[in-house]
Amino acid sequence: MFSPDDLIEQTLLPTSHDLGGFRVHRTLPQRARTMVGPFLFFDQMGPAHLPPGGGIDVRPHPHIGLSTVTYLFEGAIEHRDSLGNDVRIEPGAVNLMTAGHGIVHSERSPADVRAGGPALSGIQTWLALPDGREEIAPAFEHIEARALPQLDARGARARIVMGELWGAAAPTTTYSGTIYADIALDAGGAIPIDAGADERAIYLVAGDATLEGTPLEQQRLYVLRPGVAATLRSTGGARAMLAGGAAFATPRHVWWNFVSSSRDRIEEAKRAWMAGEFPRVIGDEKEWIPIPGQPLTRSE
Repeated sequence: MFSPDDLIEQTLLPTSHDLGGFRVHRTLPQRARTMVGPFLFFDQMGPAHLPPGGGIDVRPHPHIGLSTVTYLFEGAIEHRDSLGNDVRIEPGAVNLMTAGHGIVHSERSPADVRAGGPALSGIQTWLALPDGREEIAPAFEHIEARALPQLDARGARARIVMGELWGAAAPTTTYSGTIYADIALDAGGAIPIDAGADERAIYLVAGDATLEGTPLEQQRLYVLRPGVAATLRSTGGARAMLAGGAAFATPRHVWWNFVSSSRDRIEEAKRAWMAGEFPRVIGDEKEWIPIPGQPLTRSE
């Protein structure tokens, strides 16, 4: 019989921010912990229904040294970037944007959903690029939900977003060892959480769940102890995310939208954005987000 301390290494509570009509709950990064495997940013967006005629309008902004992964449960987002991509993100699809040495993108509610008041619910994560690959060329891929493997057994459905789990592998590009899955449990459903990855965490999005009898609370990131296998169960139904992968030997610094193993590289990115040296978002060139004095997202 497991005790909570046998299973859970760390419980990360969220900070919540109002981003104009919807809230985000952020569990990474924080002072207590910056990374779980390659994951160093973990945001739950919503759930929210925005006012009729409204929508999200995240103006063009830059990134370096990371990949962003946008995964929706409800709603739609129009992604545009400085590589020329213009893609609609819908539930169950994975949107992977790799910044490398620098990319700029915007995220907005599509025009056709604004009149009725758009819904928004999902998870956005950032994954650090590994040593030796932080400055690779920017890249982008969008994989529809039907192309991602889905398991269905014991009252559980699990879509593998990245990496290999339960004997199946997602086609999504990974730059270091990564696991990422969307788990839906019916009432009475259960699913095994294997011990294979160096670092793993479970995030309860909605509903009720226990891990070997230990109750989990929503909007908390539970970092699991290495090497411990367990079973996730739900009495009334739940949705959870499993995230993690290979541990990084070199720490990463996070400041606003910039990630690097070098503080000097982040300072250079700040200078370049203020000087207008990043590329523009094709089709969304008129606006941009100025660099903040004190960003909400930082590792230290």
